[in-house]
Amino acid sequence: MRFNLFVTLFILLPALCFSGTLRGRLTDENGQGLPFASIYIKETTSGTATNENGYYSLQLDSGIYTLEFKYVGYKAKTEIVKINGHPVELNVQLLPEVLNLKEVVVRAADEDPAYPIMRNAIRLRKYHQNEALAWSARVYMKSVARMDKVPSKVLGIRVVDVDTGIVYLSESVSQLHVKRPNKINERVISSRVSGQKKGFSFNQASEMNVSFYDNLLKIQGLSERGFVSPLANNALFFYKYQYLGAFEENGRTINKIKVIPRRRNDPVFEGIIYICDGAWRIHSTDLKLTKRAGIEFVDFIRVRQVYAPVLEHVWMPVSQKFTFEAAGLGFKGRGYVTGVYSNYKVQAAYKKPPVLEEIEPEPEVIAAATQAAKPTPKPKFKIIEPEKADPAEKPLHPDKLFSKEILVIEEKSNKRDSLYWDKIRPVPLTKEESKDYVKKDKLEAVKESKVYQDSLDRIRNKPTFGNLFLSGYTYRNSYEDNYLRFDPLISPTSNSILQYNTVEGVVTDVKVTYGRRFDDRRRYVIEPAVRYGFSNQKLNGKLRAAYVYNTTTNSIVQVEGGRYVQQINNTDPISPFVNAAYTLVAEKNYMKLYQRDFIRLSHRGELANGLQLTANLEYAHRMPMQNTAFYSFKKNNPEGGTNFTPNVPENAELVDATFMPHEVLMASFYVSIKPGQRYITRPDQKINLDSKYPTFSLAYRTGIKAFGGDIKYSTAAIGINDEVGFGLFGTSTYNASAGVFWNKDEMTLLDYRHFTGNRTFFAGNYNGFQLLDYYKYSTNNNYLVANYEHHFNGFLFNKVPLLRKLKMQEVFSLNYLNTQQSRNYVELGVGVEHILKVLRVDFVTSFQEGQKARSGIVIGLGF
Repeated sequence: MRFNLFVTLFILLPALCFSGTLRGRLTDENGQGLPFASIYIKETTSGTATNENGYYSLQLDSGIYTLEFKYVGYKAKTEIVKINGHPVELNVQLLPEVLNLKEVVVRAADEDPAYPIMRNAIRLRKYHQNEALAWSARVYMKSVARMDKVPSKVLGIRVVDVDTGIVYLSESVSQLHVKRPNKINERVISSRVSGQKKGFSFNQASEMNVSFYDNLLKIQGLSERGFVSPLANNALFFYKYQYLGAFEENGRTINKIKVIPRRRNDPVFEGIIYICDGAWRIHSTDLKLTKRAGIEFVDFIRVRQVYAPVLEHVWMPVSQKFTFEAAGLGFKGRGYVTGVYSNYKVQAAYKKPPVLEEIEPEPEVIAAATQAAKPTPKPKFKIIEPEKADPAEKPLHPDKLFSKEILVIEEKSNKRDSLYWDKIRPVPLTKEESKDYVKKDKLEAVKESKVYQDSLDRIRNKPTFGNLFLSGYTYRNSYEDNYLRFDPLISPTSNSILQYNTVEGVVTDVKVTYGRRFDDRRRYVIEPAVRYGFSNQKLNGKLRAAYVYNTTTNSIVQVEGGRYVQQINNTDPISPFVNAAYTLVAEKNYMKLYQRDFIRLSHRGELANGLQLTANLEYAHRMPMQNTAFYSFKKNNPEGGTNFTPNVPENAELVDATFMPHEVLMASFYVSIKPGQRYITRPDQKINLDSKYPTFSLAYRTGIKAFGGDIKYSTAAIGINDEVGFGLFGTSTYNASAGVFWNKDEMTLLDYRHFTGNRTFFAGNYNGFQLLDYYKYSTNNNYLVANYEHHFNGFLFNKVPLLRKLKMQEVFSLNYLNTQQSRNYVELGVGVEHILKVLRVDFVTSFQEGQKARSGIVIGLGF
């Protein structure tokens, strides 16, 4: 009997337990493949999609399945298939949707039938947005980027190691959990990047979870403003709609609506949206953003979504695809990102869906309108609220599942072999993609070889005018993963080798940075620097060494020491290039310098999520310096003097700001905390994201009168900073701090609290002041400082055709300072940024105690 039972099970098990492959092709009426069509399996609440050529492949357990084939613009088709452990081929042809127009009598004063449909969808928007209290799904993502055209040079720099064809191909499989209103947990269990066996894909399913039920859609990297949804509460202000007809699908009437921007350059979509009649929910979308909508970096992006019922009253996307094209600087390319959702588990928010009930108008109102040949009054509706489900009843996710870690990539996710991917991949690769994996996997060993990387370095390391004089020159050894970097000879934005100031005269400041990175992303930097002033004939040198020993907490230890020259204002408010220009042309020597012999130890790292600590300990011998150079392009005045000021700043709190050589032992600590900070964990690093809360900080600095130190004081400050979005109205950034001093036994101007000022035509730090003197209000007393900027992101300029075409944007700034001597100092500024994509111009006015002090125009970089 046991033997017979064993034989019976041996025969039946393949039919009962073995999975089978269902494959085929989805074509249109002409036999052409339908790319990225949606295939939904009703019994498993799972889906897949066809590839670019219309082919699909599914691994299914033995059984009978109902498959629904959908493609936007085509009539859906349902097929029943039986899987018994053997491969099954099912080719399906879809026919264009047959649209039926409603029989309505349209008069000139009546509106398009699309409007009542869209109004109903907008009325129920928030219900459909929140109908899933919690859900989870397995998400397959594929990203492909192709380059159709590649220039030989860009801005004089050779383009190497970039060819036409597929330049990026990656796949990932994630388990995504979502709980209303904003809890997310995503775990990437499989990751593959063509040509990078050790690499991890940057696909993120939670970022692809774009919902047109949201009023404003923020698509990362495309725009600072966001885009108004066709179902937004204020959508009728931004959109026109056109009714194209309706078709039947599984007993439902699906309305096809054309979405049309009311104004040419609003941040809106255009295309087609399908709305289920009666339920007034999204059935599918085929919408597009173009340059007119204000997108950056790409020429257009097309969003196609297909929804399906995963519960009786809950619809979720089963496939999404983002397609884009881009061109610029001689490059031309295209690509897509697609996502397929399967194995849905959903906790519904409502036991019954909401119902939109029409309120019948009074008969006499209708009669009056008819007699007056006026359009029938628009019907009024009331929403019969849905019966809410008990959130505590059978919760889908335990609370402990969710934390601030919204995404984790498993360490072995990139170790899966091709057999695994062939089995789990819901969208078959095209022949081109299959060849790309094979080709690049074979080439990977070649590209990692010393011979190949040295050959590329020989091209990359050729010096050019741009990197020698402007950006700086870097010599790389890609095989050893190290580099040597030299500062540019002359640079308006960074440290440069050639400088001029009244203290040292002509200066050569040569800094060489050697850096090396390891496979686990640990890295170190060794940076010697030598500085020589030809007028004061002093040679200075220092050495800095830094080591990033933990990439998860971004922990870095650093030691620096030597003899060098530094600005008295430790915020370095003026660049050497700008100071040299003003010194030579206008005889304005704003930079004030001193010399120090020092050794400095510092450590920075994340103690806990969102909690950063920086600690410094320094011992220094500080010495004053005097002017030794008086040359300028101006002719000397008749009396033989110049207009240069001494190398001693003027300060409102000090009668004389000079100081004698002295020693200082100084310790400082800086702690910042960002509550609610979310983050991504990758096997080799942690990526911190934003939070709805601002960042709070506490800073402490003290001079210690010990071990020969002559300085004694203590100071502390609290601060707050954040960036706040206001949707289409723009984005605000602010930072503010307040500080105190105590135990002020021995101090010099070097130890005061300095502020980032500016007295030049070139804009200083945009988080600082633009008209404030560099040293006048430096203080060792209580202070309050605040900086605010609002970037309108084109909210106003979009209304002006020329400015809109030039893509310039408006900005407003407000800066405030209160010290013992400054009292209430205020700067107001209005400006224009993104001029020629990179420039910003501001007109700024300052006030002191309500009285106008100065006005000026400043120019800077404003990307």
